[in-house]
Amino acid sequence: MALRDTSLPEPSGPPVRAPRVCPAAPPLAPDDRERLLTGRHHDPHALLGAHPVPGGVAFRALRPYARSVSVVVDGVRRPLVSEGDGFFSGVLALTAIPAYTLRVAYADGERETEDPYRFLPALGDIDLHLVREGRHEQLWKALGAEPMAHQGVAGTRFTVWAPNAQGVRVAGDFTCWDGTALPMRSLGAAGVWELFVPGIGEGAHYKFEITSRYGSRFLKSDPMARATEVPPATASVVTASHHEWTDAEWLARRGEVPVHEAPFSVYEVHLPSWRPGLTYRQLAEVLPAYVRDLGFTHVELMPVAEHPFGGSWGYQVTGFYAPTSRLGSPDDFRFLVDALHRAGVGVILDWVPAHFPKDDWALARFDGDPLYEPGDTRRAEHPDWGTYEFDLGRTEVRNFLVANAVYWCEEFHIDGLRVDAVASMLYLDYSRDSGQWTPNVHGGREDLDAVAFLQEMNATVYRRVPGVVTMAEESTAWDGVTRPTDSGGLGFGLKWNMGWMHDSLVYMAHEPVHRKYHHNEMTFSMVYAYSENYVLPLSHDEVVHGKGSLVSKMPGDWWQQRANLRAYLAQMWAHPGKQLLFMGQEFAQGAEWSEAHGPDWWLLDPAYGAEADHRGVRDLVRDLNTLYAATPALWQRDTDPGGFQWIVGDAADDNVFAHLRLDARGTPLLSLTHLSPAVRHDYRIGVPDSVPGWREVLNTDAARYGGGDVTNPGVLRPEPHGFHDRPASIRLTLPPLATVWLRPAE
Repeated sequence: MALRDTSLPEPSGPPVRAPRVCPAAPPLAPDDRERLLTGRHHDPHALLGAHPVPGGVAFRALRPYARSVSVVVDGVRRPLVSEGDGFFSGVLALTAIPAYTLRVAYADGERETEDPYRFLPALGDIDLHLVREGRHEQLWKALGAEPMAHQGVAGTRFTVWAPNAQGVRVAGDFTCWDGTALPMRSLGAAGVWELFVPGIGEGAHYKFEITSRYGSRFLKSDPMARATEVPPATASVVTASHHEWTDAEWLARRGEVPVHEAPFSVYEVHLPSWRPGLTYRQLAEVLPAYVRDLGFTHVELMPVAEHPFGGSWGYQVTGFYAPTSRLGSPDDFRFLVDALHRAGVGVILDWVPAHFPKDDWALARFDGDPLYEPGDTRRAEHPDWGTYEFDLGRTEVRNFLVANAVYWCEEFHIDGLRVDAVASMLYLDYSRDSGQWTPNVHGGREDLDAVAFLQEMNATVYRRVPGVVTMAEESTAWDGVTRPTDSGGLGFGLKWNMGWMHDSLVYMAHEPVHRKYHHNEMTFSMVYAYSENYVLPLSHDEVVHGKGSLVSKMPGDWWQQRANLRAYLAQMWAHPGKQLLFMGQEFAQGAEWSEAHGPDWWLLDPAYGAEADHRGVRDLVRDLNTLYAATPALWQRDTDPGGFQWIVGDAADDNVFAHLRLDARGTPLLSLTHLSPAVRHDYRIGVPDSVPGWREVLNTDAARYGGGDVTNPGVLRPEPHGFHDRPASIRLTLPPLATVWLRPAE
């Protein structure tokens, strides 16, 4: 079978001198021959290539389906003797191994090529030591397929970790997917296999042909592949980056203010369906401008790492180091990130270290044995998702994931990682019944290996990449998720507040007449608001699988549904914590999200009769973000209890919530949320007597948002009438189903 090679041009000029057949080389031992042919040899370089022997230098090549193989030295071509099964060998009367090439004839012609088996290992001892110790923080530079010049020759270095394999070979479109000609060598105790293949460069498709210790042979995609074929094809692709970044200014200033003391408003996006059919580069022309126009500080991208099934939304990853090829190349993805940074928008990436799918061409039982997954089947299989969990107690597996987190931040300039399904990692009994799990060494249910991994990942990322943030999707009351690792915490920068999300949505779903009986569902979040550094997430999980969109969760007719949604969003923006909103919800899409067609952009078409209703909600979101960014009281002290004061949290009969947010200088913002459909005139609210007047800066009932325009024009002056345990009070009109923000009048 032909080994396609472009390292040397076809000969030109005078023809090489007439060939003279070499004497036969000493025959291979039968066991060595059989192991090479069956892909079970750990050291093919000891048998193939050129080696000193009595009387000269022996050359041996393994080229299945070749008609003949010749060795060319100083322009002299000497045919090798066929030994059958694709072996060719011969001895030249030389005193030292020369520079040489091979001339290989196939049925479709001849090619002159470098011999892969004349090269020294292209991976250094330090790399191998770090791999073995599980401390290689740039693992992608040691493992995988790396185009490079080695010993003065261009080609690709292939390396893979497969410690249980008897043998590993490289197969690709350049070998007609037969790995016989390219067995790899074992580099010792690290479990790494290596082969430099000259002439193979970017764009080549490949896999590793692994022979397990049980004798079975199978093809596996590269766990460290930086690019892949477009699914459902599964080959890995040799690639290198040529993108020239233009975001140096962004990177230099992104860490100037700690994220929990800065504005942080996130637009969550599923890239393949945001504008279906657009590539990374086409998205770069529209997504940054849209996000910037709406005032979001960041986008959060649902997983972009390669995944075989689009319906998983990227949460069942097979290519942890490869952006999905559905939308373009890795450099195309870099181009998109660069464009977002130029627009002043940060990029958060969903990252999935909790589990991986069982596809037989990917990570599962990679070298014939459990490798990335635990050997104990009770622990290996995730009971909820039909996937394998990672063996986080194994140093090499932990290194694979820690380096992967660093990889996305360093190679793609990602500004943060939102870590998926953290709760499923932290508990040994997560979704498992009694008898399906084993307690830890202390007799507890905590997964100590997962804790150590998350601490190592966070500490490493924060140390290596200044200015990034990590966020945990963690749905339990685990203590210290955002506490620094040196204080015993997990070390995340932020945590999704799943309790707030659940309780507030349950409250909003009630008819207003019943809400007074559920008032605490909106106030309870303040009991624990400062236990962690929180993000308030209204994510994709809340608008799929029959849950309906945000606006469809609201009670009442269409007017009331929109009014409820507008009031809810403004109350959310005024609540301590950062904000996250999923695409399509910014304009009150009525249908729940589907990855097949994405947001219903037609709702914003001026030709659509109800376009103004949807545009009004989007205008509100834009104004919320604009006011938010300009009001330090709403973000500067998100993690400081001194930055929040209740005015009234127990007005259940009125369905009213009122509180103050305070910035570092004590400048307040007063937020009032009224979730009853009635208008309340002359409603008295207690206020501090230090503010001489208040001005309405936001009212979700404004006509421009689609409301009834019940507003409070002019300046509201405090009266020396104590109320709500405050020395002064103001009277104002509360619009129906609305949130109002007041700031000190200038």
